[in-house]
Amino acid sequence: MQTQDQVVPIRTPESSYGDDIISVIAPDGTARGEHDPKLSNDEVLDLHKAMVRTRTIDVQLERLQRQGRIGFHIGSLGEEACILGSAAAMRKNDWIFPCYREFGALLHRGFPLQSYIDNMFGNADDIVHGRQMPDHYTGREYNFGSVSSPIGTQMTQAVGFAWAAKHRGDDVVASVYFGEGATSSNEFHTAMNFAGVMKAPVLMLCRNNHWAISVPSEKQTASKTFAAKGIAYGVPALRVDGNDILATYKVVRDCVEKAAAGEGPFLIEMLTYRIGGHSTSDDPRAYRLQDEVEHWRKTDPIIRSRRHLDTLGIWSDDQEEAFKQETETKLKACIAAAEAKPKPALETMFEGVFKEKPWHLQEQEAELVNGPRAKEQH
Repeated sequence: MQTQDQVVPIRTPESSYGDDIISVIAPDGTARGEHDPKLSNDEVLDLHKAMVRTRTIDVQLERLQRQGRIGFHIGSLGEEACILGSAAAMRKNDWIFPCYREFGALLHRGFPLQSYIDNMFGNADDIVHGRQMPDHYTGREYNFGSVSSPIGTQMTQAVGFAWAAKHRGDDVVASVYFGEGATSSNEFHTAMNFAGVMKAPVLMLCRNNHWAISVPSEKQTASKTFAAKGIAYGVPALRVDGNDILATYKVVRDCVEKAAAGEGPFLIEMLTYRIGGHSTSDDPRAYRLQDEVEHWRKTDPIIRSRRHLDTLGIWSDDQEEAFKQETETKLKACIAAAEAKPKPALETMFEGVFKEKPWHLQEQEAELVNGPRAKEQH
């Protein structure tokens, strides 16, 4: 039930998209215009399946949180196209610096589903040893940075990484995800200024989902668009329909090629909408009207992609349902395995900081390991 009036008038796709928004998939599902990336049928289907897989996992993880089996989840419901389209457009040697909704991008790069689920439970096989809250993953061997909760920290990290790669002569482009709310952080201004001055090969990927938790985008900035913020820093900027996976892929791939050729950086505003809450700790009914959500459901990126597949004649309802069932079966197996695993060993909290463990940490570790234990349900 709505508890209060929305703090801004209802925003619809029609009122949010201007003539400067790049799109490819028309309402009838056909791919039109100069920005069509001309992907093969297999490539288009792979992108669609990646989105379906991501949403299927999202739904199940929210249920797990509601059941008290995991403590937290932050999903990407409604934002799958801008995440998967942009991630797929990056080259394998390029690096991705995530915000916290990009688990689908990490899985698309080959990160094992079991490893991701282990992170959600924080068990002994969790890649970050249970030291972070759920959905704070990393994948170094997949050229994927670590999630951290402080707003915007990943932006300066990505720019610094890209500049270092340029300095070393490495053929690497870095991309970094952030929400439109993060453009109000100090990190955004520092990263943009440094990237512009140093011509760092970095793509600043702004997911404009219209809500920074409970703060609407209109309350975040007086700028006409978030892409406009690139002008002051000498950073070329584009706006793309983030619910159009083909348009997102094309725009990002073009910018990757230019950045690799020394023409970077770029700021890309991806217009999308957060259908769900900010996280499982948030109830969006307290600050936004359901009418607005229903307007945006009509632009659902998965429905839009599916409509395009229909025009290609390469996918059916039965195939999609079978793929969902296959994903759920694999996911349930990973969940069962993760729940059966032990917690991280106490000793692991002293690892990963120093190459050689100093004496005072050795003493603390011994005291902790050999000391009394609290009861399991303490």
